[in-house]
Amino acid sequence: MTGQTTPGPAPLRYRPGPQRQEIAGLLDGLRTDGGVRVVTGEPGCGRTAFLEFAARSFRAGPVWHVRADPDRTGRPHHGLHALLRAAGRPVQLPGDGTAGEVLLDVLRAAAASPLLVCVDDVHLWDAASRAALGHAAARLHAAGGRAGLLLSVPGHRPVGRETAGLPVLRIAPLTPGDAAGLVDDVTDGTVDPAVREELVTEAEGNPALLLALVRRLSPAQLRGRRPLPRPLADAEILTAVAGGCLTGVPPDHADLLLATAAAVRVTGEPDADADLVRRAAEEAGERAAAPDAEAAPSAGARTRAPYAAGPLPGALALVDGRLRFRSALLGRAVYAGASPERRRAVHHALAGGPADPRGVPALLHRSWTVTGPAPALAAELAAAAADPRAALPPGLRRAAHTRAAELTPDDAERAHRYTAAAQQAFLAGDPSEALRLLDAARSRPVPASVRGGAELLRGAVLLADGPVDDARESFLLAAGLLAGHSREEAGTAGLGAADAAWAAGDVAACLRALAPDGPLTHEPARVPTPLPAAAAAHAADASAAGAASPGPGRSALLRDHRDGMRAVLLGRFDLAAAPLRRVVEWDPPADEPERLLGSAAAALMLGEVTAARRTGARALAAARTLGSAALEPKALEYLAYAELRAGRHQLARTHAEEGLRTARRTGQRNSAAHHHAVLALAASIEGERELVAEHAAAALRTARRHGLAQAATLAQWALARADLGAGRPREAADRLGPLVRPGARRGHFAVWMLAVPCFVEASAFAGRPEHARTVVEDFALWAACGADPQAPAQLLRCRALLAAPEDAGELYLRALDRHEETAGEFERARTELLYGKWLRRRRRLGEARARLGEALMGFERCGAHPWGQQAAAELRANGAAPGGAGTGRPPRGGPGELSRLTPQQLRIARCVAEGATNREVALRLSVSTRTVDYHLRNVFATLGVRSRVELARLVEQAEKTGARL
Repeated sequence: MTGQTTPGPAPLRYRPGPQRQEIAGLLDGLRTDGGVRVVTGEPGCGRTAFLEFAARSFRAGPVWHVRADPDRTGRPHHGLHALLRAAGRPVQLPGDGTAGEVLLDVLRAAAASPLLVCVDDVHLWDAASRAALGHAAARLHAAGGRAGLLLSVPGHRPVGRETAGLPVLRIAPLTPGDAAGLVDDVTDGTVDPAVREELVTEAEGNPALLLALVRRLSPAQLRGRRPLPRPLADAEILTAVAGGCLTGVPPDHADLLLATAAAVRVTGEPDADADLVRRAAEEAGERAAAPDAEAAPSAGARTRAPYAAGPLPGALALVDGRLRFRSALLGRAVYAGASPERRRAVHHALAGGPADPRGVPALLHRSWTVTGPAPALAAELAAAAADPRAALPPGLRRAAHTRAAELTPDDAERAHRYTAAAQQAFLAGDPSEALRLLDAARSRPVPASVRGGAELLRGAVLLADGPVDDARESFLLAAGLLAGHSREEAGTAGLGAADAAWAAGDVAACLRALAPDGPLTHEPARVPTPLPAAAAAHAADASAAGAASPGPGRSALLRDHRDGMRAVLLGRFDLAAAPLRRVVEWDPPADEPERLLGSAAAALMLGEVTAARRTGARALAAARTLGSAALEPKALEYLAYAELRAGRHQLARTHAEEGLRTARRTGQRNSAAHHHAVLALAASIEGERELVAEHAAAALRTARRHGLAQAATLAQWALARADLGAGRPREAADRLGPLVRPGARRGHFAVWMLAVPCFVEASAFAGRPEHARTVVEDFALWAACGADPQAPAQLLRCRALLAAPEDAGELYLRALDRHEETAGEFERARTELLYGKWLRRRRRLGEARARLGEALMGFERCGAHPWGQQAAAELRANGAAPGGAGTGRPPRGGPGELSRLTPQQLRIARCVAEGATNREVALRLSVSTRTVDYHLRNVFATLGVRSRVELARLVEQAEKTGARL
């Protein structure tokens, strides 16, 4: 495929994952049991390529493959004759309507061995051939057999009655990842990443359109050295891909198609009110027919019947009183291919239709009727888009602000409106569009305050999806530009720069961004404060969200957040507590998710995880209610980290799985990296080594590209903890050593201290306790801060591991006492396990048995499978039998066998029992299909089942009997 630059269907390997599985299953079935599928999809989706692939791949028997010849479709039975000639079985077809039975007999006779019949573009066959083929296909589908039929029809028109009722395989759009892979292949990987992303976005998953766009660009444009043409997908490109789908459309239908395309283009919705579109189409047609387009049409200007009485164009579907294109590509082609005059006429007609003539949709339609600057209309449109009382999705607000900017002659006001449009694009989950709009905002010289606002937003966008050093520079530039205009906005930019520096692990840059204010003038403490969450200020999120005007005390709260954060970085929790607590205790309105996130961040810095969870949940609910998609990943990130801090890793995993889906959906790769790191940490507790490796690798890929030191350290810690859980202390110590010990390779300042307990345990069991003594003293400083509820108990456990034998026992007991003050089941069980090991090696077998039994039950309660295995092994060495009384493990046999599965295996088993495919399970759990396959094989081996049906029965039986799942 490399080097191909002509439009055409993409190879099957670029199909979305679920579709590849369905196709593979279909071809397997055709090799054995036959079957029928009607293959459909929008123009350019690759129907022909799919049939060609199927024909090449079928090795079980003969293949009859034919494509309709449009030049001969008028001859009766021409299509059937062409098929039978291709099969080498010409027969005389009767003209009495029984040709379908004749074809059925031929197919049955030929299907003594497996047979595959591929017919492309069935809709172009003559009526008699279509009827005969449909009859034979329906009979084969009902009766079964060894003949497989793949019949290709377009998806932009109604299903013909000949194929109605047959199973359908719709060729879905390419996913962004698959589309990006296709672009890399056809350009030999020379395309600029930003150009590739814009190509993928513009193509909307259509492979033929994607390849046509690649062909349109010069090598310099593909490499990002010259600007791209605008619009990227013009009328010529869209019409070429749509092919002849719109050829020969009558005028009545053309007006209705254009009115529908204009309506959905303005609102961004997939459909439009049918009555509104019909009236607008008729009015536009009458205006076009009148001698003077601006004059009222005469009564006899149009003689055709009203649209309400006529049939719909085949490209449109009517559902619940709303019209929509069967193919979005056709809608784009219709609008792009119409003349400017016809488009203006349709928009003029649509502008008078909505109930609110001053609403955003009506104003947008009006805006498309003008041909030059219109400052009054632009101001009206911008005001309507900014109205907080209007229930508008961010996408519609973005479109309104963008159009207002295009109609604005003043450079400063135009830049301001482009920035407002970029805010809405970011909120809607489209960071690349936000950056494009911000580039438009700075295309001409503007005042410093306007440029500063744009740079402030650019920093927020890059912080979510870009190199964080670039985000910091944008924030710092914004702070300088805004300093003389608004002290509060400049402070917001400074907090954003600190947030970016925090993500990069640059303490000095973080402190520089937080301008000194008050008594904090001394140098940073020797041990920077570790925090597990990205709990820096996120005032940039507030800017991106277009928050309401600051209320009383807003400046004071920003100052509190800044002062508290600076004190934390300096190790002065005595000075940080008061300002941060004021931020936590402030109760922002429920419709301000960005400020709720600020309170959650302050709570995390204080170690008040309950408050962080509560406020993070409120922020998530508010973001969903307001449609602020860009804020959801951050809210879920804070929730996940709060649960990890509280020792509830399974809840953290749930939040991170959802957060990963939302981050991918909104294009926030940096947030996705943090969620991958949380999932790796959770999997390291549950003992899923392959899952740990997969999520850690995903986090590290983005972390290395975007400078995310915090996410990188978390991922490395997860890998090391997985080693420790698997009984490989030397490997764990080698991996953790550079992260926690002083030196240039020490991990992120907010994370490395959290990994110290693992490093101490690994070093002690690797026979290198001397490597851990210095970091334990550093950890003592952190534990004394009071910001981590687990740290005091962990510190005593670390001291016990390194202490003399006569002192260790007392330290373990004191550690267990401190564990009683927190809810972390996993950490308590780890201390019980280590104490039990220590007791057993001193022949205090009765005490050891009790401690190890407690550890085993604790690990089982929190799903820490490998650690439970360590406890069970110690019990066996102690003379106890794991699986007996007091161990918490049920005996073998029956539904209780499910308890032998790891938590991830159990989740997969439940999903499979519900009927989900492996790909569906992978999507639900945010893992790869390969990982699901691997775990499912282990599930079958562990439970001794041979099929998904047996697994479903076992799960159902366990649920009925109340066995612990």
